[in-house]
Amino acid sequence: MLNKKSVDDINVKGLRVLVRCDFNVPIQEGVITDENRLVAALPTIKKLIADGGKIILCSHLGKPKGTPNPKYSLAPVAVRLSELLGQEVKFAADDEVVGENAKAAVAAMNDGDVILLENTRYRKEEEKNIETFSQDLASICDVFVNDAFGTAHRAHCSNVGVTKFVETSVVGYLMQKEIDFLGNAVNNPVRPLVAILGGSKVSSKISVIENLLDKVDTLIIGGGMAYTFFKAKGQEIGTSLVEEDYIEFAQKMMDKAAEKGVNFLIPVDTVVAKEFKNDAESRVVEGSMEADEMGLDIGPKTVALFSDALKSAKTVVWNGPMGVFEMPNFAKGTEAIAKALSEIDAITIIGGGDSAAAVNILGYGDKMTHISTGGGASMEFLEGKELPGVVAANDK
Repeated sequence: MLNKKSVDDINVKGLRVLVRCDFNVPIQEGVITDENRLVAALPTIKKLIADGGKIILCSHLGKPKGTPNPKYSLAPVAVRLSELLGQEVKFAADDEVVGENAKAAVAAMNDGDVILLENTRYRKEEEKNIETFSQDLASICDVFVNDAFGTAHRAHCSNVGVTKFVETSVVGYLMQKEIDFLGNAVNNPVRPLVAILGGSKVSSKISVIENLLDKVDTLIIGGGMAYTFFKAKGQEIGTSLVEEDYIEFAQKMMDKAAEKGVNFLIPVDTVVAKEFKNDAESRVVEGSMEADEMGLDIGPKTVALFSDALKSAKTVVWNGPMGVFEMPNFAKGTEAIAKALSEIDAITIIGGGDSAAAVNILGYGDKMTHISTGGGASMEFLEGKELPGVVAANDK
């Protein structure tokens, strides 16, 4: 799955290149409030322009559910991309995405021109991967480049279906980077390999835990999911988040780690409060908590334990916060882990979603080796699943 052709393996001069990007950005009143995804797409686009291709960009935005809706138009993206690239990105406004307007715009292109198609999810076929739309997309290009890792775990027309009708399908730089970092971290890591898993639910991370226990040297569990492990060990967890159905699974995982000689760490102290709010009175507890208390963050001894385990690591994958990081008073554990990661000499990979948001908000983003652009996709990568969007590209 990992040895894929990339934009460096092809010559696109004079060819029409359809590039699937991830421009699913937050837009408020026509203004893009976070343009990280646009900036991340630039290297691939610039490379294709420099090589003299005719670049046709496409992406989804939000969930218009197969119906054209001005609220989800990519028009503002074309405007901002033009500024970022320093050349016009022509917007092919077209409710059918590949209708008369888009076809005419493509026909009029010169080498090095860039156009952006309307939201691929305006078409009801897109998310169901129905061939009619895949064929429409293939009809306006000679080469397909997938640079949208955020949707790589979904088989849609614009990232998987189209590849059936285009001879050359490769990955862009952003996809390549994700494959290199996430793929190698799990399948061919520089050891010791440490994985940190947080977030609220064990159930959403079952397959990740199972897959990683076969690969890591140390597995660290924090966040809301830790309380299910506490319960498995017989500790009182008050009103903390718990998944009763997964207590047995938690015990099994701890046993499996012991069998395999994997260092399995769960918190040794917890910051607890009686109410789920930022200014709730809190205290640090070791062992069992009171019946009316809930755990909201890892405590100082746990921070020391986890940070110490990271010192010798050579590869670290982190997915999920250590506490309720949206509340500043309970973000200290997450911040301490981000700080610890920023200070070690290791490949540090942040697996998208909340962890990526936390690391960026706390100001440690530029200290990490790689921050994944896809929450769901990076999770499935860590589960050891094949991602349809990656599989569909040509092998080297």
